[in-house]
Amino acid sequence: MAKRLTAKFVENVKPDPIRRKEIPDAGSGLYLILQRSGHRSWALRYRSAGKPCKLTLGQWPAMTLLDARKAAIDAQGELGKGYDPARAKAEAKIKADAAKADTVTAIAENYLKREGGKLRTFDARQSILRRLIYPAIGDRPVDSIRRSEIVHLLDKIEDHNGPRMADVTLGVLRRIFHWHEKRSDEFRSPIIRGMARQSAKDHRRKRILNDVEIRALWAATADNTVFSPLVRFLLLTGARRNEAAGMRWEEVDGDGVWTLPAARSKTKVEIDRPLSKAALAVLAGLPRIDGCPFAFTTTGRTPISQFSIPKERLDAASGVRGWRLHDLRRTARSLLSRAGVNSDVAEICLGHSRGDIIERYDRHDYVEEMRRAFEMLAAQIETIANPPEGEVASMAEERKRRQRR
Repeated sequence: MAKRLTAKFVENVKPDPIRRKEIPDAGSGLYLILQRSGHRSWALRYRSAGKPCKLTLGQWPAMTLLDARKAAIDAQGELGKGYDPARAKAEAKIKADAAKADTVTAIAENYLKREGGKLRTFDARQSILRRLIYPAIGDRPVDSIRRSEIVHLLDKIEDHNGPRMADVTLGVLRRIFHWHEKRSDEFRSPIIRGMARQSAKDHRRKRILNDVEIRALWAATADNTVFSPLVRFLLLTGARRNEAAGMRWEEVDGDGVWTLPAARSKTKVEIDRPLSKAALAVLAGLPRIDGCPFAFTTTGRTPISQFSIPKERLDAASGVRGWRLHDLRRTARSLLSRAGVNSDVAEICLGHSRGDIIERYDRHDYVEEMRRAFEMLAAQIETIANPPEGEVASMAEERKRRQRR
């Protein structure tokens, strides 16, 4: 159990020659940060929006233990009012860096301001910039960034976050630097071809859920949480996660056709999906909250945005592992083929582009064809989720066989 720190202990505690220490002050959230060099500082650790955060309060001995405790109490008081001091500190630094017109931060923020409305992945890019890029090179003049520094940054990200995140970060930087290069007389991007850590093939997933896994997931989503109906809806429609998560009630008309606006579509084209009876039943089971336009919501004000924690719970409840929500889209497409749906119609159901020439000349809306296709998909899922008794035994045997592998 953590003990209350004393001024004498803070002064005399010995550093670890191998690693830094964080010594708690009796569970108050205040920590003494002891570096290997013996340097001491104070920090407050807390959670904001469900995520762990750290706020550096000051250096010892300029800030005494008594001063640090007072600063921690003050900061916690601000947190109680809904004000996050660590976030405010980070935002202030971003604004200060952005004020210098030639810094990486300034250029990236200008890029987000001018191009952000066109970006489907705006939030994800902004998060990568603020978590991984700004702290490392944000305050540097963009002309001073060398290729070797980018490589070093990617090495660090790969070591801590994996090669995939290193490549995603590289992609964000490449696009911003290329954008700035087109607007500058002097700047030349230090990023060249071949700097990625993985080939494009490595990023392509082929995972689909088999019948045993679909049946297990369907059984595990028979509850009243918001996430479970979303999972079922994704499988029944083949929609992308954010398309369904951001659905508004007004997007579904009286004939059961869900019209996804071009602004929320990956292809920037409006997509009509005639929903099956099973998909409409999922929506009918959702609560309608006065003043809330979103079908899938946990707050009653915003669309559902937390996916990782409820998915972990679903994995544990169902026993299905190693899958992602986007795999449901691939699974739905495979089930459409299994049901005998025409390939062109199946692609239209998923909102895929069929090519410029075909779409320019074929102006048929395919609504009725899609309606039949989605009913066939729902029938496939119903048969898998609730098979005849003879098939239940074979599916149980299949599960045992997979577990023995």
